[in-house]
Amino acid sequence: MSNEKLAFMIGLLGSLHCIGMCGPLAFSVPVVKPGWLFLVADKLFYQFGRILAYCSLGIIIGLIGQQLWLAGIQQGVSIFSGILILMAACSRIFKLSRFKPKNQWLLAPFNRMFNYALKHKANHLIIGFINGFLPCGFVYLALAGALNTNGVTHAVTYMFWFGLGTLPLMFIATISMSFTGSMLRNKINRVIPYMMLCLGIWFICRGLALDIPYLSPPANPNGISDCR
Repeated sequence: MSNEKLAFMIGLLGSLHCIGMCGPLAFSVPVVKPGWLFLVADKLFYQFGRILAYCSLGIIIGLIGQQLWLAGIQQGVSIFSGILILMAACSRIFKLSRFKPKNQWLLAPFNRMFNYALKHKANHLIIGFINGFLPCGFVYLALAGALNTNGVTHAVTYMFWFGLGTLPLMFIATISMSFTGSMLRNKINRVIPYMMLCLGIWFICRGLALDIPYLSPPANPNGISDCR
């Protein structure tokens, strides 16, 4: 599976989680003008704002990843990322909630920005952009994948496809406001940790460069696993 397809699938499956967590925020943003066309346009602007934020994060993580590639330690970073993902997955599977960090203090500046953006004509685009920077496990998962790509362009592309994967269900949900029930979201959330386990194992295998096609490509002459 290519990086783009992987990022898209993470976004698509993660969007069901996003509907439950970020959906109420998207629903509450008022439409500037009445009418279906304005409703659809505003909700699309909200989605584009989120994707733009993800691409911005891709630039930052891509610059970090590029330096890691140049330093020749990308394989170690891939293994370390995989271990972190495995730990996060195990914490959810075994319900180790007491180890979750308290991040309420992180949300205070976002709340102030949301209050300002609600009054702006481009409220959906601005709030969507801000929403893309909110603490989110799936965004962290996508960033871990982007970190293991080669360079800024690949990282931005990875985050773009992740954002694009979240778009269909999130857009439909913001239009219908009742696209998925809590029972379906809970079932998806129970499957997600096992997907994280698979992804963590894949990152570790890529870092080990075991010369297994697609799963663990061999290292190139510079000693860096070709994880593209």
